[in-house]
Amino acid sequence: MVSTKDKIEHHLSNYEKIKTSFSWENVAKELSGLPEGRGLNIAHEAIDKHALTSQKNTIALRFIKKDTNFRDFTYSELKVQTSKFANVLQNLGIQKGECVFSLAGRIPELYITALGTLKYTAVFCPLYSVFGPEPIFQRLSKGDAVVLVTTTALFEKKVKPLLERLPSLRYIILTDSNEHVSDKILSFTQLMEKAKDEFKIPETNPEDPALLHFTSGTTGMPKGVLHVHKAVYTHYITGKYVLDFHQGDVFWCTADPGWVTGTSYGIIAPLVHGITSIIDEEEFDATRWYSNLEKQKVTIWYTAPTAIRRLMRMNIKPIEIYNLEKLRLILSVGEPLHAGAVIWGLENFGIPILDNWWQTETGGIMIANYPSMNIQPGSMGKPLPGIEVAIAEITDNQIKLITEPNTQGHLVLKKGFPSLFRGYLHDEERFKKCFIGDWYLSGDLAKMDSAGYFWFVGRADDIIKTSGHMVGPFEVESTLMKHPSVSEAAVIGKPEPTIGELVKAFLVLKANINPNEETKMDIMAFARREMGPAVAPKEIEFVATIPKTRSGKILRRLLKARELGLPEGDLSTLE
Repeated sequence: MVSTKDKIEHHLSNYEKIKTSFSWENVAKELSGLPEGRGLNIAHEAIDKHALTSQKNTIALRFIKKDTNFRDFTYSELKVQTSKFANVLQNLGIQKGECVFSLAGRIPELYITALGTLKYTAVFCPLYSVFGPEPIFQRLSKGDAVVLVTTTALFEKKVKPLLERLPSLRYIILTDSNEHVSDKILSFTQLMEKAKDEFKIPETNPEDPALLHFTSGTTGMPKGVLHVHKAVYTHYITGKYVLDFHQGDVFWCTADPGWVTGTSYGIIAPLVHGITSIIDEEEFDATRWYSNLEKQKVTIWYTAPTAIRRLMRMNIKPIEIYNLEKLRLILSVGEPLHAGAVIWGLENFGIPILDNWWQTETGGIMIANYPSMNIQPGSMGKPLPGIEVAIAEITDNQIKLITEPNTQGHLVLKKGFPSLFRGYLHDEERFKKCFIGDWYLSGDLAKMDSAGYFWFVGRADDIIKTSGHMVGPFEVESTLMKHPSVSEAAVIGKPEPTIGELVKAFLVLKANINPNEETKMDIMAFARREMGPAVAPKEIEFVATIPKTRSGKILRRLLKARELGLPEGDLSTLE
């Protein structure tokens, strides 16, 4: 199922050949490194090296404002602005390795802060602007924040009441204040006006801390995940092989930088490749999104299953209304993409939607469907060259690799790739539990078929044990989504003494479908035919919405907590 739109030669034209000859040492040679052998810095690879070449006048970032006007930054202009911010941090006495946080929407100041912080060799941590005061406090406190860049409205509403509880937070920088408020609450504009245009990036060890991300909390309290500058190797090579960046591409990643995708692929990867990134300050709106694709002549679009499911529910045929001839690649990440969505992409855009898998802890894409490869709808795809992935049986802290195809087990990755996280901040014990020997334990269950494609089963914590069967929620949800009345599905295990757990499904119906008993029985009969009575849901509940994180992951633990009357836990990333 390769798109007829694909007129270019893909970087990963021969998967097996490239996989066999791949080495991270060769990837290092494709990046420039700091001048004079001073190490490796993400911001240099993303900005400064392009600003010194013919790429300097290429648009690096285009910000579409809420009124649809836009503001452009070329690589040359971005070099100046990020150098200024690095000098701001120097003038404030911030030390290498200290943590600079942002709390803002997708505004230029956030991106300048991110890249200027990396340039300075401090650690950057983005927060969602929708967080409430307590999740903000938890992250600023746990992350040892010394600087917070935010807006006046967000500061007044969410941060100001926290200041007495955050003694290590030395400076608040307000992006929309023209004057300093106090010695501690400063104006971004004033600081930038007084900062020098030039900044020499200091020596940066590839293992120096660079990025701090907090996990989305689908299985409990968020954890602070630490990445180093060397992670840029993965950002670069996935931009080349998975996103298939070529000179002249216009790329749109819809993810907010508060989610790791919005930093790794909404900021770093496209800039490392010297292409143009589109950033829309507005939230999801179907007609606006389709209009963006058309007007900005987007060639590669990276989004989330949540957005795709919303688009699928609407009676819009994009290629009949919009000129999307430039669009040659659509990719999705967050929650596994069911087969129907992949095929919907083919029918509505002329190209399939390519799913890929990775985690906050892996820092970049690990398993993917590639544009040059036959797509297996519903599959995670195949591992990135340089990444060794396996299915394993884990018992008593012992790991045994499974070689038999289509056998369910734990999804594990061999240590040693550059973007693997270097720790959970202030939680060394939990970090150690993520590894057995040379293998990183993802916490996901999957299986691999005889052709080498991986198939997601579910989070190990979400697996339902019913009548002696181990049932993966995603498998059941994907089947339910095939029913013509079902728009969205989420499945949990509900305790039942005689069988262990019963499978309960929460369903969002398509428009104009009656949520009555007849509909329920029709769906249950369909599920039994497709999956068999042991696996099919024994209970169905119709709901208006399904709780998800902003990155599109279904919060099954929240559904289960509500069903059983248990504490709901951390809800800070609830969409």
